[in-house]
Amino acid sequence: MQIQLFINRTLKRFFPKQALHYKAYSALIRNKCSYLYLTGWIQSLDAKKPVDKDGNPIPWMNFAVIQILEERLKNDQRLFEYGSGYSTSFYARRVKSVTSVEYDKSWYEKIKPTVPENVRLIFKEKDQDGDYCRVITSTDDLYDVVVIDGRDRVNCLKQSLRALSSTGVIILDDSSRDSYQEGIAFAKENGFRALNIESIKATDTVVDRTTILYRDGNCFGL
Repeated sequence: MQIQLFINRTLKRFFPKQALHYKAYSALIRNKCSYLYLTGWIQSLDAKKPVDKDGNPIPWMNFAVIQILEERLKNDQRLFEYGSGYSTSFYARRVKSVTSVEYDKSWYEKIKPTVPENVRLIFKEKDQDGDYCRVITSTDDLYDVVVIDGRDRVNCLKQSLRALSSTGVIILDDSSRDSYQEGIAFAKENGFRALNIESIKATDTVVDRTTILYRDGNCFGL
């Protein structure tokens, strides 16, 4: 204990920057009760895919919005997802049904055998303002939650408004990108409010933003 105290004091006195780095390492990396462990960031880095602290798959979104999803998703909700993957299993465990559209054929073939029974997985080649963004309206269903994390996101958002239940919410990932602001503005023009959620996400180190678009009386209670 005395030796460790001596080392800490010596580092702080003669190598202040290195001492700060060591303090951060001790607080976040060595400490298994730290944010990085409890959110699954460390485990995701090891697994090379987004997982929680117990190794279960999670969406590749920031941890703050994942916490909201864990709290607000309900087993009577219908969810539509642009972009399938680890998130698909996460949603399927929490909602009544998931409809997910995927544009990458090889990825589609890889995950198709693994999806739960309450998942409808659809392959549709990517395009611009074409069939891909309109898959949601072709299903003839109304959805309580729409997650936009694939391609052509602005047009996907615009089409989603036509297939959203009266209490539905839209979740737009990576929403800080300039190219997506048109979609957010369109939703606001149609009576939606925007809640920005920011944090880091699995295997990444920069702050990422996800926006939840909602109206009064929504199913998330916002």
